[in-house]
Amino acid sequence: MKLSQLAETLIGSEIIKIASDINEKIKQGEKIYNFTIGDFDPNIFPIPKEFENEIIEAYKNHLTNYPAADGILELREAVSSFVKKQQDLDYSSNEILISAGGRPLIYATYRAIVDAGEKVIYTVPSWNNNHYTHFVGGEHVAIETTAEENFMPTASKIKPYLKGATLLALCSPLNPTGTAFGKQQLEEICDIVIEENKLRGVDEKKLFILFDQIYSVLTFGETKHINPVSLRPELKNYTVFVDGMSKAFCATGVRVGWAMGPANIIGKMKFILSHVGAWSPMPEQKAAAKYLVKTDAIEKYLTNFKSEIEVRLHKIFDGFTTLKNKGYAIDAINPQAAIYLTIKFDLTGKKTADGKILETQTDVNSYILNEAKIAVVPFYCFGASKDSPWYRLSVGTCKKEEIDEMLSKLELALSKLA
Repeated sequence: MKLSQLAETLIGSEIIKIASDINEKIKQGEKIYNFTIGDFDPNIFPIPKEFENEIIEAYKNHLTNYPAADGILELREAVSSFVKKQQDLDYSSNEILISAGGRPLIYATYRAIVDAGEKVIYTVPSWNNNHYTHFVGGEHVAIETTAEENFMPTASKIKPYLKGATLLALCSPLNPTGTAFGKQQLEEICDIVIEENKLRGVDEKKLFILFDQIYSVLTFGETKHINPVSLRPELKNYTVFVDGMSKAFCATGVRVGWAMGPANIIGKMKFILSHVGAWSPMPEQKAAAKYLVKTDAIEKYLTNFKSEIEVRLHKIFDGFTTLKNKGYAIDAINPQAAIYLTIKFDLTGKKTADGKILETQTDVNSYILNEAKIAVVPFYCFGASKDSPWYRLSVGTCKKEEIDEMLSKLELALSKLA
C-alpha cells in the first residue's frame, strides 16, 4: 500500500525503539539500569506539590473546555513574568505561544520559517532536528561536533554554511550531552548570524535561530545559562525560543510548553497549531498560570531538584573517571547541565569472553546492555556517525543507592574484555 512520500521516508524515534527493547527485557524479569529516556520516575522526581494541587483544583472546578489557540492569557502573562525573572528576557503576551510541550512548538517553528529545499543548519549530536528538517523537506546541513568542543557548535564550523540558510537550530543546555554554551562561544555565533542577515536584501528571507532552552534552569556549578537575545538584543527579531515545564519541573506528561519570538512569527505558529490541535489542556494551563508566579515555591523546588540531579550526575561521572584511571577504555565529560551525562565506551575491537569481537558500536551497546545490564543511548541515535563511541546517560530514573552496584557490574563486564 503506497502512502505519502513523507510517510514512506520518515524514520521513527530511535530512542523510543531502544526503550521498547529495554522495557521488554524488564518485563522478562531482567534487572536493567535504564538510563535511556530523557524522562523522570515520578516516584523519585515528582512534580511540585503546589503545581499538582493547582491541577487537581482546576479539574474539580470543571475547567475542561477548549483553551485559547495561543494559550490562556493568564498563562502567557505568567510565562512573561517567569522568563523575566529567570532569564531577564522581555516578551509580552502576544509574543508567547502555549502548546502541549515543546515538540509541537519546534514543529511549528520549522513549518512557519522553512520552505521545501531551504537549508537548515543543525549540529549533531542533537535531538530530532534531522526529523523536523525531513518533515518540511528542508536541505540538511548537519555539522558534527567533537568531545574537544564539549559537543557544542562553534562559529567557525557554522559560518561556511550560512549563505542561503533559513534556519539555524541551536539547543543549550544540549540534549543529549548535558553541556552548554559558553558566553564567548555563543556571542561569536550570534555575530555571524547578524553579519549574514545584514548581507541579505530587503526581499530576501533572513536567517532565523531556533533556540531550544528546555533545560535552561538545570545548570550546575559555574555553568550559567545564556541565550542569543540577551547577548545580542538585535537578534530578538530573528530568534524563536522553545521552553516549558517538562524538564524544569519534572512535568513531561503534563504537557505545558511555550515559544517566544517576534509577534508575526508567533502568530503564524499559532495558526499552524490551531489546525493541528496541539494545545495544552485547559486545567494544566490554569494550574501553570498560578504556579509560575510563586517565586519562593519555585526557588525551593528547583534548589532541591537540581541538587538531587547533580549528585547523581557527579557520582556516576566520578565512577567512570575511576574506571578510566584503572585503564579501562571508557570516559565521561564533566556534567554541566540538564539531566544527562556524556559517556564513552571505546570498546570496538575488543574480544568478549566467548571469543566474539565487538566490531561495531551496536555490538558495544549490546554488550554493555547484556553483560553489565546498563541501558544507554548511542550518539548515532542523535545524528552522529555510526562509529561514534559516545553515549547519552540520563539520570531521570536513577536511584542513588543503585549507582555503586551499577558501576561494579560495569567494571566486571569491562574486565572480561580482551
